[in-house]
Amino acid sequence: MKKILVANRGEIALRVIRSLNEMGIRSVAIYSEADRDAPFVLAADEAICVGPAPSNQSYLKMDHIIEKALEIGVEGIHPGYGFLSENSHFAQKVTEAGMTFIGPSPEAIEMMGSKLAAKAAVAKYGIPMVPGTEEPLDDVEKGLEIAKVVGFPILIKASAGGGGKGMRIVENAGEFKSQLERAISEAESAFGDGSVFKKLFYQKPRHIEIQILADNHGNIIYLFERECSIQRRHQKVVEEAPSAILTPEIRKTMGEAAVNVARACNYSGAGTVEFLMDAAHNYYFLEMNTRLQVEHPVSELITGVDLVKEQVRVARGEVLSIKQEDLEIIGHAIELRVYAEDPESGFLPDIGTLEVYRPPSGPGVRVDDGFREGMKVPVYYDPMISKLCVHGANREEAIERMIRAIDEYQIVGVKNTLGFGKFVMQHEAFRSGDFDTGFVKAYYTNADHRSAQSEEAEEAASIMAGILFQGSESARPAQMAISERTNWKKNRKTMN
Repeated sequence: MKKILVANRGEIALRVIRSLNEMGIRSVAIYSEADRDAPFVLAADEAICVGPAPSNQSYLKMDHIIEKALEIGVEGIHPGYGFLSENSHFAQKVTEAGMTFIGPSPEAIEMMGSKLAAKAAVAKYGIPMVPGTEEPLDDVEKGLEIAKVVGFPILIKASAGGGGKGMRIVENAGEFKSQLERAISEAESAFGDGSVFKKLFYQKPRHIEIQILADNHGNIIYLFERECSIQRRHQKVVEEAPSAILTPEIRKTMGEAAVNVARACNYSGAGTVEFLMDAAHNYYFLEMNTRLQVEHPVSELITGVDLVKEQVRVARGEVLSIKQEDLEIIGHAIELRVYAEDPESGFLPDIGTLEVYRPPSGPGVRVDDGFREGMKVPVYYDPMISKLCVHGANREEAIERMIRAIDEYQIVGVKNTLGFGKFVMQHEAFRSGDFDTGFVKAYYTNADHRSAQSEEAEEAASIMAGILFQGSESARPAQMAISERTNWKKNRKTMN
């Protein structure tokens, strides 16, 4: 492939374009009218405007994107993450048009895109799974009976999609019906699929995921784990590699389990297998993400492997150039997702102009971003400004390096998560490695200088995040989102 189109925007588009440039491959960017002057557009060899700002009129118009790609002789399409990256129909259309989709097959995407189908596919490999239902849950009374057998608390989770949407934790039988109905409603709204299933919800769980690479010749390797337990609204905010708690033995068994998950769907390319880990360090399969992850840089930093380049090589039909025995963990890496959000208001997305924007640099610091000083943070897309990544000889050095980088990072014009990131890095629970997915609820929202967010306030933040979500097909005009945010702020005191 000599010319590849990147069907995405922002920092991930720029990150992919940089690797393509290093490989001597011509890059093509697509952009909406809102992104006309964005860095990723300027970095590409060619750029095509694909429509107005709303993603459903630009970045999600698969037929239009494919048509434009064919017009200029594109040979491959890299989807990045979000938008069309896990859309099996898009992958199929790209292939049928005579181009190469840089990712897994449409069949693998479809299988792993359904939590229920994924569980069925990997069951024969004996991989541990969280106890729960194997079929879509739609009957309240039957579901309640099963819940009583499984035990409370339980987690109701949408079969399609992710990002925390369609997820509800049910503490007891009395709230089961209302939470089930809300989960189904959220799933239908976000994914057009109201199928949900439920599983036992473990107290103090940790979120551990394994990065894998597979070629089209039967070779599959794992590039160790990432710890992703610092989350808000079931979405990751801080990730690190390796995990502070995994032993070499657990790492090996989890890695081999991830390889078997990939084998179960005949996977090709880069992917991530996610696991839940309980307090006793037992792990359970959750799902597989059939794309590059937002947090992939920490895996690159501890292995020295450029995952985008490997994706391209695999798509070209090459055999993996790396063997499992070639890989070793080099130091420690941490990533902080720098969002235009207000952590003190339930992480409500913020908008505005980056009046001052000066990212940090120096030894061991990597900033993947898509903005420059003076740019506006668009209301139409995910509010992530950048991914601030650091690498150190060990975890302690990486933590201190992250604190230094946060202190150097200058952002004026929008509220952001830098202060939250420093709070995490300095907290004893994080520094000791004794934390779980409840970190934010346990330590941050209940800190002395903050008020705990009510369920209603959290839902308001979640709704706003959904409006701005990068892959949403229901993005609305900026003035409507701004109006909603203003009304939310006016009513915030009555909601807390």
